[in-house]
Amino acid sequence: MTMLETTTPPLLVIEDLHASVEGTEILKGVDLTVAGGETHAIMGPNGSGKSTLANVLLGHPSYEVTSGTVRYKGEDIADWPPEKRGQAGMFLGFQYPEEIPGVSMVTFLRTALSNISGTDYTVLEMRLKIADAMEELGMDSSFGNRYLNEGFSGGERKRNEILQMAVLQPEFAVLDETDSGLDIDALKIVAEGVQRLRTPGRGFLLITHYQRLLDYITPDVVHVFFDGRIVESGDAALADRIEEGGYERYRPEVVPG
Repeated sequence: MTMLETTTPPLLVIEDLHASVEGTEILKGVDLTVAGGETHAIMGPNGSGKSTLANVLLGHPSYEVTSGTVRYKGEDIADWPPEKRGQAGMFLGFQYPEEIPGVSMVTFLRTALSNISGTDYTVLEMRLKIADAMEELGMDSSFGNRYLNEGFSGGERKRNEILQMAVLQPEFAVLDETDSGLDIDALKIVAEGVQRLRTPGRGFLLITHYQRLLDYITPDVVHVFFDGRIVESGDAALADRIEEGGYERYRPEVVPG
C-alpha cells in the first residue's frame, strides 16, 4: 500500500501479482498502490524482477500473469493488449529504447497520439506540438527532425522517451531504469523533464538500480524489490539507506526469523 495518507483515487492497484517467463516464476506476490499525483520508486539489484514488473504492467506478451490482479483506474487490465493500455493513458519508458530507421519522430508521435486521442492530427499540427514540448523541456529543435532513435546516444534515447511523454501526456508512466548508462548531464536533463511532467493527476513508477536518479527526483514512496516482491517501503530516506548499505540485508541468510 502507499505510504501516503491521501483521498485521491488510486490509478494503479496491484494485489498478490505472480508472473512467469517461459515457465519460470519471476514475480512472487507483488502488492502496490499508486494514486494520482504520486511518484513511486522501485529499487532493487539486478535480477530481482523489476523490469519484469514493468513489462507485465504494459502487457508484454512474453510474460504470463499466473495469479493476482492489476487494476488501472478501477479496471482489471489482465487481458488488455499493450495498445489498449496505451490508449487508456499508460506509458512505458524502456530501459533500452529500440532504433527504428526511416520512421521520423513526427510520424511516430503523430500515429501514437492519434490512436490515443482519436484525433487525426496533421503533420503541421504534430510538428507544432513537438516544438512546444521540446521548448518546454529545453531540447534542441533539430531533435524532432531525426528518425526514431537512429544514431542516438544512450542519453538522447532516454531524452526522447521524455519527449514522447511530454507529447502523449500519459496518466500513468513507468520508467524502467531511465538512468541506465547516462552521464551526469544527461541524467539531469531527464530528471528535469520528469519533474516538469509531474502533476496532481499523473502517477509515476520509477524503476532504478541506483539511488542517483533520486538525487534529482524526490519520490513520495520508495520500495525495495527483492526476489520478485516488494520487501520494504518507506519515504525518500530509504533510498539513502540502500545506497549506504546495499541489498545484502534482504538476502534470506541475513533476514531475522
